[in-house]
Amino acid sequence: MSISMEQMEEVLESFNDHNVERIVSHFEEEGEFLMAAGPEPHGERFVGREAIGEVLRQRFAAVPDIRWAGVKTWVCGDCAVTEWRVQGTTAHGRLDCFGCDLWQFRDRKILKKDTCYKQVIPS
Repeated sequence: MSISMEQMEEVLESFNDHNVERIVSHFEEEGEFLMAAGPEPHGERFVGREAIGEVLRQRFAAVPDIRWAGVKTWVCGDCAVTEWRVQGTTAHGRLDCFGCDLWQFRDRKILKKDTCYKQVIPS
């Protein structure tokens, strides 16, 4: 069964609400969450609801006002792409960049979320 735009909106709302339990409930038990940066070419990888929940709790604690805005979503079968602008305040200053997520679903649960974003290089 394909995912719907309504399902994607619910997932995205749970990120902006910082509702970790609701976010991980959308993932398969052994779903993957790939960060934009990390020690491997694919970024840092987290597998399973528990690991994904922990990294999200850390992210929301580090950037308590983080928000994704201007979201555009495309859905095709069991895949989706979201384009967004993320903003927030970190210990090192302001976070403000554009990015996208590549989503794969199986049986309407997130199998993989792969994050890509623009790198801001101070001049």
